[in-house]
Amino acid sequence: MTAPCKILVVFGTRPEAIKLFPVIAALKADPRFEPVVCVSAQHRQMLDQVLEIAGIVPDYDLDLMRPDQSLDALTAALLTELGKVMDEVQPDRVIVQGDTATAMAGALAAYYRKVPVGHVEAGLRSGNIYHPWPEEVNRKIIGQIADMHFAPTDVSAKALTDEQVDPARVHVTGNTVIDALHWVTARIAAEPHLAAGLAEIEARFAGKRIIGVTSHRRENFGGGLENIAEAVRQIAERPDVAVIFPVHLNPNVRAVMHGALGGRANVALIEPLDYPNFARLLAIAEVMLTDSGGVQEEAPALGKPVLVMRETTERPEGVTAGTAKLVGTDTQTIVTEMFNLLDDKAAYEAMARAHNPFGDGHSARRIVELLGNEIAQ
Repeated sequence: MTAPCKILVVFGTRPEAIKLFPVIAALKADPRFEPVVCVSAQHRQMLDQVLEIAGIVPDYDLDLMRPDQSLDALTAALLTELGKVMDEVQPDRVIVQGDTATAMAGALAAYYRKVPVGHVEAGLRSGNIYHPWPEEVNRKIIGQIADMHFAPTDVSAKALTDEQVDPARVHVTGNTVIDALHWVTARIAAEPHLAAGLAEIEARFAGKRIIGVTSHRRENFGGGLENIAEAVRQIAERPDVAVIFPVHLNPNVRAVMHGALGGRANVALIEPLDYPNFARLLAIAEVMLTDSGGVQEEAPALGKPVLVMRETTERPEGVTAGTAKLVGTDTQTIVTEMFNLLDDKAAYEAMARAHNPFGDGHSARRIVELLGNEIAQ
């Protein structure tokens, strides 16, 4: 009997964990594969929340998070420590997701050992190496190394073939974030207590229109974050509005947001939410205001418009479909666009009812079938 194909799945942040746990579950359910999970813990606390709800116990936990860690120090540690894991595991293939330092270093360490790499959520491009930074370059590096590219959309697949990636190695699968969202929504329906963490805030803001906010992008540090904070302050001055803002753990973000928004009656600055409670925030929010990538994919699946506080996005499908709109970090632009959605029902409905282009909830299954076809050749 042929031994199962050993797949080393490498990730380190909360978004990676959300988008990879459906793939890990599908691999575990398929006897053709032996998945081995290695986490870098690039984001310790936020990562652990997802591991717990998804029931994932890593085989290797590198615990590399350090306070105020520079990107070069993090990358050096990742490359060295992931290499050690690969030397011990001797995987047949490495799987990485997205665009983090962990994903890039994982792909590079695999390349140094001539181990093939599969890239989940491949082909996202903004066209600007500094927006998002450093993710845009991380993606491009992985794109040069991977031999299986699991593109979420036709747009991302075309970006890869435009870069001379062999079309036969590019597979449109949808985005696994939709698989994860469907899974957690079903869990919440069966076990409502999993998403009860916002109950007190929901009661406090009863009758108000909830705006969900997330902000953490490195390229917005400094003036961009200050502008965002001022925009949120002005939005929250409306008597019909309340803001729920899970504040990222990065001290650069927390200092600005707590300084500008702390103590305001219509603003709840809260700790980062675990995955079920974040799904609950998406469900109760009327609009999501974000500079995140994943929210651009998740919120439209629940019919929620997204205003994206960035100058560019590597997810243009949402903008094209009408589920998302780029508003940058200019305070007045953010406020004007938000008030337009709140005051113009037709504008709101046009975004809320637009088709979500990011998937149907079966992406992980497609990825595992493609991996199975690969080992059968």
